[in-house]
Amino acid sequence: MKIGIMITPDERVKKKSQELVQWLNCQKVETFIQHSNAPSLNLSKDTLTPIPEDLSYVFVLGGDGTFLNAVRWIGKREIPVVGIKFGRIGFLCETTEDKLIPLAESILAKQYIIEKRMRLKATLERNGQKRSTQYVLNDVVINKGTLARLANIKTFIDDHDLTTYKADGLIVSTPTGSTAYSLAAGGPVIHPAISAIMMTPICPFTLTNRPLIIPDIAKIKIQLVQDSTDILVTFDGQTGVSITDQDMLHIEKADYPVHMIKKPDNNYFDVLKTKLRWSGGR
Repeated sequence: MKIGIMITPDERVKKKSQELVQWLNCQKVETFIQHSNAPSLNLSKDTLTPIPEDLSYVFVLGGDGTFLNAVRWIGKREIPVVGIKFGRIGFLCETTEDKLIPLAESILAKQYIIEKRMRLKATLERNGQKRSTQYVLNDVVINKGTLARLANIKTFIDDHDLTTYKADGLIVSTPTGSTAYSLAAGGPVIHPAISAIMMTPICPFTLTNRPLIIPDIAKIKIQLVQDSTDILVTFDGQTGVSITDQDMLHIEKADYPVHMIKKPDNNYFDVLKTKLRWSGGR
């Protein structure tokens, strides 16, 4: 067995990863360390080492950003992944650093369940030519730059003209991503078992432009209105690129879900109460 471990450049994380490696080696388990990427606006830049073919699991030591980076590293592979929180919120992380070794023991003993989390496939085209295809666990975000006025985002669902959002931006998210940027922009929390895609405008000019939940079989097409400038599209907050009215963005459900390791005794609603500090939260 070989386990991949993705870590952030943090001394506390490095120290804990060394402890995990030593413990796994005592269990006759090989390890492969991968350092996480910093977010980049260069789609062609990727400093991650290609993921080994023989990994059984991936452990992620860090926060949600590191977890999203690990998901990009895993790509289309069906490798189970688990997050260990070192950050502040950690919606995607299964446990905290002090419970890392007990979690590893449970995983090696096969005492866990797998949750398949839907991803989105985002294809960016310019003049009919594909620029990039990205897979995201949380969201695709169209955002205006620092000096830009309102973004005018023409949006179609299954080739039907939905509306032109006049807003600071638009978030297209999965149920997993509903507790990320979309939540901060006023979107609802969607249970990850629900098959849906959510569209949340960011500070819309028209107050009747509210978050919209559509079925996961729908296909979204987005294009900026002519003369739109200083607009970015970002993928899971990990990478992104500038776009213009010459670009067309296609978003749909991906064929490759993320296989997230979950402990049987971790209840989703308890996680919500804890992370969002609702009454009754621990």
